[in-house]
Amino acid sequence: MNKIFTLIFAIFLLFTFAETSVAQEIPEKYRVHLDFSKLAKKLSNSYEITKNPSHKFSKTVKSKKTRFTHSLKVRASAYNSLRGQTDRTPNLAAWGDRLYPGKKVIAVSRDLLTKYGLKHNTVVKIKGLPGTYRVQDKMNKRFRKKIDIYMGNDRRKALRWGRRNVTIMW
Repeated sequence: MNKIFTLIFAIFLLFTFAETSVAQEIPEKYRVHLDFSKLAKKLSNSYEITKNPSHKFSKTVKSKKTRFTHSLKVRASAYNSLRGQTDRTPNLAAWGDRLYPGKKVIAVSRDLLTKYGLKHNTVVKIKGLPGTYRVQDKMNKRFRKKIDIYMGNDRRKALRWGRRNVTIMW
């Protein structure tokens, strides 16, 4: 906690006295070097905090990569949030999440929630599709081993998708 406070204090001092000559009077142990080049290049989700470039102290923190431990073959269809296809709140999902075009969301049948352990906001990878999706909607109780992929307001895209068998991983 002390290191974080020191870092925040040093950044405050740098921004406060950046344009005056007082910035050069900051003691060397409080000078901070931040290297965000990896983030800027989007090569990884890591950053390096160095207390001072001349010191040997540095720490790298990397984000966890999502590891999928379960997989299952399911029937997949597509859905939209159009007023004629739903009730009067087409952009509101079953758990209360707001849907908007471009959001990567799936609706799952209720047996996937009870038998297979999917939960609200579970990250799901659909084999053959780029990126990951989040479970933010539920389907009617009559469906079994089925998902619906949210396609925003693009009805044609949903119709082109049709129905397919896919493998999901979570």
